[in-house]
Amino acid sequence: MSNYPPSSDPWAGGAAPSGPPLASWGQRVGAALVDGLIGGGIYLVGFLLGSVVGNASDAVGVFLFVVAAIASIVFFFWNLVQQGKTGQTVGKKMLNIRLVRLDGINPPGVGLSIGRAFLHIVDQLPCYLGYLWPLWDEKRQTFTDKILNTVVVAG
Repeated sequence: MSNYPPSSDPWAGGAAPSGPPLASWGQRVGAALVDGLIGGGIYLVGFLLGSVVGNASDAVGVFLFVVAAIASIVFFFWNLVQQGKTGQTVGKKMLNIRLVRLDGINPPGVGLSIGRAFLHIVDQLPCYLGYLWPLWDEKRQTFTDKILNTVVVAG
């Protein structure tokens, strides 16, 4: 399934010849959970403030709900921009892993990072099998990683 002939695949055996090792599935899940908890936490704080300060039927409550939703969306895209530039979201940084192109060095770029987030629907379609695929895949890639020629590495 690789774009490389078997003898020149830089990730054969789990790591590039002179590159970092691949991240574990647990590290990837942990990073996704951290990112989700932060984004969800931002919204939850706004939701609770909207409930305490106002309620869903008054202008202040509605305003705080909207601000919370916008802040959560802003965090989501900011996190993806950071991943595109550095290879790391907040969660990936905490777990010391990063997203790179198949060369094992270069981050994916902002456009690819944002596109990758939306392309994860491919990982969800067959009963979320794409998210489990790194458990037995040689390069520990999701379906989305295979399509975009990216890997997640430790370090």
